[in-house]
Amino acid sequence: MAQKEIVSGTVTDARTGRKLTQASVTVKGEGVSVVTNDDGYFTLKTDTKPDYILVSHLGYETKEVKVENDKNTLRIRLQPTAIQLRELVVWTEDPRELVRIAIRKIPSNYSKLPELYNCFYRETAMKRNHFIYVAEGVTDMYKTAYNHGMARDRVAIRKGRRLISRKESDTLGVKVMGGPVQPIQLDLVKNTDFLLNAEELENYKMTMEVPTQIDGRLQYVVSLVPCRTVDYALYYGKLYIDRETLAFTRAELTLDMSDRDKATRFMLMRKPIGVRFKPKELSCLVDYRYEDGVTRLSYIRNTFRFNCDWKKRLLSTSFTATCEMVVTDKSPTDVRPISGRDSFDSKDFFYDRVEYFRDPDFWKDYNIIEPTETLDNAIGKLLKRYN
Repeated sequence: MAQKEIVSGTVTDARTGRKLTQASVTVKGEGVSVVTNDDGYFTLKTDTKPDYILVSHLGYETKEVKVENDKNTLRIRLQPTAIQLRELVVWTEDPRELVRIAIRKIPSNYSKLPELYNCFYRETAMKRNHFIYVAEGVTDMYKTAYNHGMARDRVAIRKGRRLISRKESDTLGVKVMGGPVQPIQLDLVKNTDFLLNAEELENYKMTMEVPTQIDGRLQYVVSLVPCRTVDYALYYGKLYIDRETLAFTRAELTLDMSDRDKATRFMLMRKPIGVRFKPKELSCLVDYRYEDGVTRLSYIRNTFRFNCDWKKRLLSTSFTATCEMVVTDKSPTDVRPISGRDSFDSKDFFYDRVEYFRDPDFWKDYNIIEPTETLDNAIGKLLKRYN
């Protein structure tokens, strides 16, 4: 690959100075993008130096930033959104009907052609407050048109690496099954069996919330609260619907933890004999981006929190597992399906398909989500244990 041009910077709240995580940073007029890490930092690699980048975040005004040649690090401050009263349009009908209309418009709002995306994927696991596992990779994701099912949608690993703690005290490992496939399974706009179908939506009460903005576009916000008892765990959440196109642009979901057995069945695949599993949280975020008249999947993040203890021990140990994927680019040509032989299976573990950390230039030409300072330090400590 040719040497890439690098644009980096931090994104903060203009009023409070708070670092903004998961802010979207995109090259204007192109599909290349990344998101900021938990420290509000990003690095964007492009073939040529961009003139402008677009920076956006939920609840903030989208900002167009000129890329100065003499600045190594940009400091970008986003203004909280101020929705003018004259612009405020309130949906006065049943929010359930709004969701039904948005579902009917899925074939016209999303891609009508097969597309191939380049993505960055990372999963981590923490025991209490220290990292015990890190794995990350570049993947390709093939998606058929949104008026087709997801049977032929595939993910393939282009390159990846992993690192796990060797401390004797870290005797309990954590793996995420099918992690890189989650962008297919959790694309609730295409996988309507997940949530957006008539039978499933009857399990929820819907309420209109205060509108907000995403990428400078006004959004209706519909909250979901379980209203029935079923034999599996339901979600609390919010759906964001573009006022102009009535496309789903964001979903925030948190699994109902009121019934521990149901939550455990949803979260846990298997565990060692003698270990007790106590679910604490499962939350997921699904983001879409509107570009050139089409809404496309852009970012997904899952967080799992749980406690484990061994029988006959008094104290339990807290664990947090996180996996996230960002679409960094879209292949404009040569869109071919990923073969079943090359694809990652939903029952596979990313840990088993990639190799150990070594090459310091592993991500030299790829766009990634920059590791946070705490993750960067953790990687350094874990590497020392292998030397």
